[in-house]
Amino acid sequence: MFLSYIMKRGRKTVPLLLSSLIFCCGLYSVPLTVHATAEELEAAAEERKALPIQSNEIDNWPAGPAITAESAILMEVNTGAILYAKNIHKKSFPASTTKLLTCLIVMEQGNLDDTVTFSNEAVFSVPTGGSNMGMDVGEAITLEQCLYGIMVGSANEAANAAAEHIAGSIDNFVALMNERAAQLGCTDTHFTNTNGLNDEDHYTSAYDLALISSAFFQNDMLRKIGNTDRYEFKATATQPDDFILKNKHRLITGELSYDGILGGKTGYTDQARQTLVTCAEQNGMRLVCVVFMEETPNQFSDTIELFDYGFHNFQLMNISENEDKYRIEPSGFLQTGNDIFGSSKPILSIDDNSSVIVPNTISFDDLDSIIDYSISDENRIAHIRYSYHDVDLGSAYLELAANNPSAYEFDTSLNSTDISVERTEQQSRESARTNTIFINVKNILIIVLSLSALVILLFILRAFAVNNQNAKRRQNRVKRKQRRRERIRSDFDDFDF
Repeated sequence: MFLSYIMKRGRKTVPLLLSSLIFCCGLYSVPLTVHATAEELEAAAEERKALPIQSNEIDNWPAGPAITAESAILMEVNTGAILYAKNIHKKSFPASTTKLLTCLIVMEQGNLDDTVTFSNEAVFSVPTGGSNMGMDVGEAITLEQCLYGIMVGSANEAANAAAEHIAGSIDNFVALMNERAAQLGCTDTHFTNTNGLNDEDHYTSAYDLALISSAFFQNDMLRKIGNTDRYEFKATATQPDDFILKNKHRLITGELSYDGILGGKTGYTDQARQTLVTCAEQNGMRLVCVVFMEETPNQFSDTIELFDYGFHNFQLMNISENEDKYRIEPSGFLQTGNDIFGSSKPILSIDDNSSVIVPNTISFDDLDSIIDYSISDENRIAHIRYSYHDVDLGSAYLELAANNPSAYEFDTSLNSTDISVERTEQQSRESARTNTIFINVKNILIIVLSLSALVILLFILRAFAVNNQNAKRRQNRVKRKQRRRERIRSDFDDFDF
């Protein structure tokens, strides 16, 4: 690796040669590792394969595959549902998958058009033989190019340079990493560097990395960068070389084909062994897979097996289309909203975009739900969480009708069984002075037209009856006249003129 680094950037100057000599003489401190034999690695993999899979212990849950990873997780990105769990809270060395958090923070806090200049510390604080893109001290590229260097080439010096640009120093950026990880809910994580180089105090868990990865793959630009198989750098005034970086993630390069791949990150150190993060999407379900402590090529084959397990055994269900316990429909002519034609939402409704991940072995009615009113949002009055045997499968918000957030007030001490139409109507009457009520003109128009049609029908029937009576009277008059004429003729017949 070191010779290829020198050949690639043969114009390196005296500082690089000096650092190389220091490295070779042992003054550059790198821990020595005793490499295991192939037989030992295979035996260790078989032992890991026999480790218990916690998700398989859930009643009526689809049985997940036995894999050689020491820890692994399959998580749905949008709901946070855990479909497969094997030692997901075990603290492990993440290697270069650390760079997912580095890139997430850079994207959140940086400007992609910014120019990043590589400092001496950024270039030489990492082993030259590790993953790099061969940048020299003083060279500069854009922050966007740094992200491609980090995700496609796993460039350690690019991660350092981007960190310095964002936070002023690598140490400051590492503090941001630990802070951001905590915000995402990570509890088994502590980072000491930007790139994942081995350190006893640099660790995370499969679960924590899945949380970080879920945030990463919810960003459109990061998904694009993280799903790039090769990236070409062109020479500029601040970076004088043309070169191409190639991704080592086989599901991204297409060496192993799988539908719906959205990106991922490889990682390796002698202590961490192979680590891998991958994201894929099928049928609206977006899954992130993390595997720790693997041997090549099992990190890829196990990831495919876990994706197959997830996409074949689970389904995405829209909550509002399947849940009716928490919905209160308006009645009569009055309802909340600002549409005079009655197109407003119900008084209470579940947001339309929320979903749960449900195993094919159960139905939506099998899920447990817990409603929480301790939220502060003007339109959302409660948060409903769905689970199955204590496994969270998704959540939704219970919302007041749009554009009328204060029309109804609810007691936050209620539980799910306290919500009723009667109680809501009583509360609405109590707050009538401040409520805005809209007349449902559509319903009124329908009733007015119906009444008009009925009146017209009655008028027609009455007219028909009157005409019928008049006709009979005319017929009677005609008959009486005919009888009188006949009597007159008969009287004249008695005389002889």
